[in-house]
Amino acid sequence: MIYLYDYAGEPWKTQKWARKVMEDLYSSTPDGYPGDEDQGQTSSWYVISAMGLYSVCPGTTEYVIGSPVFPKMTIQLENGKKLVIEAKNNNKENVYIQSASFNGQPYTKNYFQYDDLMNGGVIRYEMGNTLALDRGISEKDRPFSISD
Repeated sequence: MIYLYDYAGEPWKTQKWARKVMEDLYSSTPDGYPGDEDQGQTSSWYVISAMGLYSVCPGTTEYVIGSPVFPKMTIQLENGKKLVIEAKNNNKENVYIQSASFNGQPYTKNYFQYDDLMNGGVIRYEMGNTLALDRGISEKDRPFSISD
């Protein structure tokens, strides 16, 4: 449910709640999972969400943007390419994406296409502690939805 705010044109709510859930409900202690560990699904939600992405609707090619936990991560893709995700000024208070770029170009969408991610490259976010109420709000920035 957290990621559905991206579909509604209010990505700052996705960013806020994704980070809150990761901070409050997950830890490295024996009770660090919110509920039963269901064949890795609970763990994988956290790992992918910590990257700042999530596949809301399996079967589509879109990965919806959340709020990355780490200031920088490099993902070695199976095709030999690398995907770098950088989040400048990222910390527990700065959970909101102020601006984004992908491979040096400004990026306003609330999702990435699978093929674009698999081609590798660099995603850069500028993080802050204020809502970015003008980023990712247009119809063209929203992930695909069959409903209006």
